[in-house]
Amino acid sequence: MKIVGVTSCPTGVAHTNMAAKALTKSGEKLGHMVKVEKQGALGIQNRLTKQEIEEADVVIFAVEQKVREEERFTGKTIYKIPVAAPIKNGVKVIEDALALIK
Repeated sequence: MKIVGVTSCPTGVAHTNMAAKALTKSGEKLGHMVKVEKQGALGIQNRLTKQEIEEADVVIFAVEQKVREEERFTGKTIYKIPVAAPIKNGVKVIEDALALIK
C-alpha cells in the first residue's frame, strides 16, 4: 500500500519530526511505502507532490493544528490523530488507517 502523511505540532519541531520518523519506520516494517510531509516553524518540509497524494491509498494526519493547504487532500481517505499517537505506537496507527479502506 501507499501511504502519505502530514505531521505537525504547535512548534513544529520535536514531535513533528518524531512522528514523521515513527510513521515512516512503522510503514516500512509492515511492508508499505510511506512518505510524510512535516509542517511547522520551518514551513512545509518534504512536501508531498500532487502525484504522491493521488496515488496514496490513505492519508494520515498526525497533527495538533490545522493542516496547511489541506485542500490538496480533498477526496482522499484521511485518518486524523494526535501527533503523539505514531510516536507511541506507529504500527497501530498504520494498521488503523489501512482498516479505513478495507
